[in-house]
Amino acid sequence: MRHLKSGRQLSRNSAHRWALMRNLITALLREEKIQTTDPKAKELRRWADRVITLGKRGGLHARRQALSIMQDKAVVRKLFETIAPRFKDRSGGYTRIIKLGIRRGDAAQMSLIELVGVETEKEASKTGAKKRRRARRQKKEEQAAA
Repeated sequence: MRHLKSGRQLSRNSAHRWALMRNLITALLREEKIQTTDPKAKELRRWADRVITLGKRGGLHARRQALSIMQDKAVVRKLFETIAPRFKDRSGGYTRIIKLGIRRGDAAQMSLIELVGVETEKEASKTGAKKRRRARRQKKEEQAAA
């Protein structure tokens, strides 16, 4: 019986699960969004919240704890310098899971997991593209009128 045992097994032994989660959390913080299966994304969300909370706490001990999970020093630096300050006013829920449908090869349910602040960059790029199109249209109209 698995009473009071938290976490998903993901059909792996404990060492393989640990390595998988370390790689996924490193990739998520480096890329700020990744595509993976639904159960892995749901388990990754727990880990990501813990690691981002470490980044928000700051300090040497928290940095060493983050380095014990992620072995890429550049990603830990990014966590403490850019990602954690972005979430300083937020008390949790740093990630979003978007269901993508099934994978063709094995019909696994796929999801996109991303950090919550990513959509502001997307919206800013969309408005920038609209402004550029509008400027081009006005320029063409001015040339046609002249």
